[in-house]
Amino acid sequence: MKRELALEFARVTEAAALAAYKWVGRGNKDLADQAAVDAMRSMLNSIDMDGEIVIGEGEIDEAPMLYIGERLGDKESEHKVDIAVDPIEGTRMTAQGQPNAIAVLAVGNKGSFLKAPDMYMEKLIVGPGAVGAINLDDPIIDNVNRVAEKLGKTLDELSIVILDKPRHEKIIKDLQKLGVKVYALPDGDVAGSVLAAIFDSDIDMLYGIGGAPEGVISAAALKALGGEMNARLKLRSEVKGITLENDKISNYEKIRCQEMGIDITKKLTMDDLVKDDEVIFSATGITKGDLLEGIKIRGNIASTQTLLIRGKTRTIRYINSVHNLDYKSEELKELIK
Repeated sequence: MKRELALEFARVTEAAALAAYKWVGRGNKDLADQAAVDAMRSMLNSIDMDGEIVIGEGEIDEAPMLYIGERLGDKESEHKVDIAVDPIEGTRMTAQGQPNAIAVLAVGNKGSFLKAPDMYMEKLIVGPGAVGAINLDDPIIDNVNRVAEKLGKTLDELSIVILDKPRHEKIIKDLQKLGVKVYALPDGDVAGSVLAAIFDSDIDMLYGIGGAPEGVISAAALKALGGEMNARLKLRSEVKGITLENDKISNYEKIRCQEMGIDITKKLTMDDLVKDDEVIFSATGITKGDLLEGIKIRGNIASTQTLLIRGKTRTIRYINSVHNLDYKSEELKELIK
């Protein structure tokens, strides 16, 4: 992919974040998500590319989405790309005005990303310093011990991000008893994944069950940063418990995986998730968080912070932008104001 495309994708997450910001603290996550989706779709359609959404949000909870298989941009373009999207990672945090909400996407060459339904995914992630130390087939305690040894740390010097969900309560307590420092985030495992891999973070690893779209996006960032990830798709009934509704959704997930040729029992490695490192990752902060600053608006002027990673060169850029909202397109003005 041309280097110039990277900045175009930064503009996409900026627009989605600005559109979502008007809904911060207003208690309606669906309207926030819809605004971000609409802005992201509008900007993606303006780029010189033939893009396809290969994994996206919405199928689990019937939220507004950029749907799997949707084509964006120009079908005649020579730039054929896969896109993995999460217009808002942290819709609940956006609605409640809480930290760590971001707009995020990853882009790769055609055929480079795992194609999977929007379902749950178990993830185990480390940065470049601990490559070779993880195996999702082993207990998490064994992985933690190996990562600590590889990094030359004691367990009480190790830091791990885990989503603060009921399904992770026992693991969190077990790790804390061993002295491991656990950052239990309410949502946002893409941000946690990146924090485990960038050089200026004290996070060493991430573990937990979250969304598959976030998993593929995280894998793209890790591929670009030289980290490592193991993953496994999980049926809703495995994660949320057996009920009539969960079983119905799980059966649908099984059918979708079969149609896509996916073995749901298989441990997925980096190469299964992202086939090459010619990827672009872009994330823009909506609310202030551990990875990015949030949006600030005064009058018709807004500031954003975007993390842009280009895998081919392993370049990491933090882009601080100031936007005059009066000069946005009429379509974006309607979404932002």
